[in-house]
Amino acid sequence: MTRHNTMNQEPCPVARSVDVIGDRWSLLIVRDAFDGVRRFGDFQRGLGMARNILSDRLRKLVDAEVLATQAASDGSAYQEYVLTAKGESLFAVVLALRQWGEGHLFEAGEGHSLLIDKRTGQPVPLMSPRDVDGVELAPEATEVRKLA
Repeated sequence: MTRHNTMNQEPCPVARSVDVIGDRWSLLIVRDAFDGVRRFGDFQRGLGMARNILSDRLRKLVDAEVLATQAASDGSAYQEYVLTAKGESLFAVVLALRQWGEGHLFEAGEGHSLLIDKRTGQPVPLMSPRDVDGVELAPEATEVRKLA
């Protein structure tokens, strides 16, 4: 299968983003990193993925500066994977996917995990895009201006 080099050539921000974090495993690694997972073995146990695939995705996320490696916080010989500022800025993406899934992929009354605001103890409110005046934006109120 041919690998597209959209990172350097594609003028679409969505295409470039998908190139970095658009596969299932990469998104789930980022999700788990937000949940505090830091070690290779913990990612592997939690996700149930093959070591070679996990190694590949972690390497790609580090190369893309979404994750960084650092010495283990407990002083052991292990290394940990931590979100960079670039990685932390994916929070809204993960939250949007979570909220879309909650609204469209579960039956009424079906249990699922909840993302809670630690300050209030309440579920995080639904996200919605807003214009400069704070008015909710519908898809038909936007347009993509493509390069000429």
